[in-house]
Amino acid sequence: MSVRPPIRVLLADDHTLVRRGVRLILDGEPDLTVVAEAGDGAEAVAAARATEVDLAVLDVAMPRMTGLQAARELSRRLPGLRILILTMYDNEQYFFEALKAGACGYVLKSVADRDLVEACRAAVRDEPFIYPGAERALVRSYLDRMDRGGGLPERPITEREEEILKLVAEGHTSKEIGELLFISAKTVERHRANLLQKLGVRDRLELTRYAIRAGLIEP
Repeated sequence: MSVRPPIRVLLADDHTLVRRGVRLILDGEPDLTVVAEAGDGAEAVAAARATEVDLAVLDVAMPRMTGLQAARELSRRLPGLRILILTMYDNEQYFFEALKAGACGYVLKSVADRDLVEACRAAVRDEPFIYPGAERALVRSYLDRMDRGGGLPERPITEREEEILKLVAEGHTSKEIGELLFISAKTVERHRANLLQKLGVRDRLELTRYAIRAGLIEP
């Protein structure tokens, strides 16, 4: 009887100590092995394209590109790749955003030692994973919205605007953002003006506060 090769995992988190701890958990299992690491979402996308991986485990709040942004990009480029979101945020909005981005599971860092291995195995079996205790709250929240005539929460800004918002909040100039995203500085300024209008904010400081609340950057 042939032995299945271990599940090849890409691990992305901007905190080295967190990556080290999560790697110890995963590499301690005979059917899991971390084959690549990344410190931000952009590195994660590049690593997934350069290395044979079965599963990407992505933190939400990372520099340059968040885990949710990376998940969307990976889902488009590598539709066979399974994706898990590993986060400190026990947040309904992030959960729904993770599903929309193509993730099949959402694991809290606070209980990663308990849930992560099970979530990895479920993801590779193409089964969804929700951390224990979340199901009831999510269903109740969804039913409450339906009673009020609403549906799933909508994203207030486009994916491109989200990319630009994150980079503005990280302190990049319009010229630098244009170079990172391969668009002109004028296009960046237009998106920035749209963001101010859509979000009802006045300046870069308020954009940064919004980005922190949205989990695009860490406070």
